[in-house]
Amino acid sequence: MIPHVSTRATLGSLALAIAMPCAQAQSQSNQAPTVVVTATRAAQNAGDVLADYTLISADDIARSNQQSVIDLLQAQRGIEVVRNGGPGTSASVFIRGADSKQNIVLVDGVRIGSSTLGAANWSALSLANIDHIEIIYGPLSTMYGADAIGGVVQIFTKRGKGAPNVTMSAFAGGDTNRTVNAAVSGKAERLAYALSAGRERAAGFSATKPDSYFYNPDNDGYTRTSASGQLGFDVARGHEVGALFLHSRLEAQFDNGPTYDARSSEVLENMALYSNNRISAHWSSRVQLTRAADKSGNDGGAEQFDKSQIDTIQTGASWQNDIAFGRDTLQVLAERRVEKVVASSTPELAGERSTNSLAASYQLKRGAYLASASARHDDSSQYGSKATGALALGYRISPALRLGASAGTSFRAPTFSELYYPGYGVATNKPEHGKNAEAGIYFDNGATQLSAVHFSNRVSDLLVYAAVCPVEAATHPYGCSYNINKGVLGGTSVAAATQLGSFALSSSFDWQNPRDDTTGKVLARRARQHARAGVDYGAGPFTAGVEVVASGKRFNDADNGTVLGGYALLNLNARYAFNRDWSALLRIDNVNNKHYELARTYATAGIKVFAGVRYAMQ
Repeated sequence: MIPHVSTRATLGSLALAIAMPCAQAQSQSNQAPTVVVTATRAAQNAGDVLADYTLISADDIARSNQQSVIDLLQAQRGIEVVRNGGPGTSASVFIRGADSKQNIVLVDGVRIGSSTLGAANWSALSLANIDHIEIIYGPLSTMYGADAIGGVVQIFTKRGKGAPNVTMSAFAGGDTNRTVNAAVSGKAERLAYALSAGRERAAGFSATKPDSYFYNPDNDGYTRTSASGQLGFDVARGHEVGALFLHSRLEAQFDNGPTYDARSSEVLENMALYSNNRISAHWSSRVQLTRAADKSGNDGGAEQFDKSQIDTIQTGASWQNDIAFGRDTLQVLAERRVEKVVASSTPELAGERSTNSLAASYQLKRGAYLASASARHDDSSQYGSKATGALALGYRISPALRLGASAGTSFRAPTFSELYYPGYGVATNKPEHGKNAEAGIYFDNGATQLSAVHFSNRVSDLLVYAAVCPVEAATHPYGCSYNINKGVLGGTSVAAATQLGSFALSSSFDWQNPRDDTTGKVLARRARQHARAGVDYGAGPFTAGVEVVASGKRFNDADNGTVLGGYALLNLNARYAFNRDWSALLRIDNVNNKHYELARTYATAGIKVFAGVRYAMQ
């Protein structure tokens, strides 16, 4: 019999399990990462990182047997996901209660996302191209500029090193899912290379439920093809030039009424050229040129107005200098970013804006004390000048136990849609402004990691959608995007991980209260509680794991009129290594066959089984 998992019981038991001073489980493998890059835009020893973060290592990804980035992120602390149907449909990722538009997503340092929607296209990203992921919680506008209110997610693709390495995998599973991936990497003398590619196809299931106005009983499948690559050449000792790219294309079906097979086409294209130079023993420089394209097309019906196409491009140039003063580091950064809507079936959205930025930060180490201070000035051709700053302090009580506190400001620029989309955008909408303060305690002795972090992020001029437009009702009869007085993204995040013989135990719990402070309502589609617990077992060639991911109830709308019930999902995975190179993999998601909603009237998958084989040349 398939067990039934109670959401309330699961959340309660998880809370009891980690009610102790709890921890930052940096990685499900319980091994502290060597370095973290995203928090300071430079490689930093994990023990010196003052920001709250999670690292999902390559081993974590392989051990999870997950099939999508969204499913992988759903099991991370501080993160909630929303998906309008199955794996090929549009998806959002919330960090600490912050909307997708309030978070930055980077792929190898290249910012991705649509300038009209303001968020990354998660469904178009393939897990096949990813080596590891860093999640930094809290504002990072002093490092990355606009939109880093809730946090930053950086995806790192595979990079060449050492002897030639080849990996291949093939999966099959529910909804006639078929996935094949391959990668090759290595370093030959002074040339490092990495190339990966993958293709995934599934028949899917109906994206909407029968009570949806858009319901169509047909299956909504998808096909995703992707490739990524990096080349790096050592010109001389301490001097490297290189290039990288990522291309991903998603062709998917969605529901837009009972009589038409609606389809979408999403394309992500990233390119970058870089030069890393060790100018002297104390001074390193990085110059990078980037281009990121987001192309989105929809064919939602037989009429012309049912079809749309929006293509946006972001280009960037940055020069970063890191100068060492003993154990301290001064970083000076100059950047330029240009956002442009290059094609749109909605002419009002066409346009561009540019932002020139200067930033500086200082990382300090003095015995048991750690500190950092950073400041940034962004000058936009559209919304003018913005200044942000941050200060963080840390104190080591012992080599394993550390206290930390930080405060910082941030902002988010209105998207082109929030400004100009007919009947929705308001040209006078202002940028959002965030003020965050947090404090945490962290313990890591190598075998056990514990942490607890409390944060309060107050956002003024928060942009929300109102069904009745309060500012330009005559021209917006169906509602609009507008600035409310303020919102609050606050809460506490705790986590723990430890190794007991052949068993690795991990858990996390998030209490949060993301709300519109003007009305007191909870922000749409965000829960007050979110939790995860997992046990992994490894002995010889066999490994297996069980995890529970649970969420409290949410509201589908800003008025809190429609409740989305809480849920708890039980997932299993296993792997058996036939020899050094070959292994068989199995994953069963939603073992308890929980029927739940991430968005009202949109369907989610029931129990799903994936099985596959993997070859990894050792």
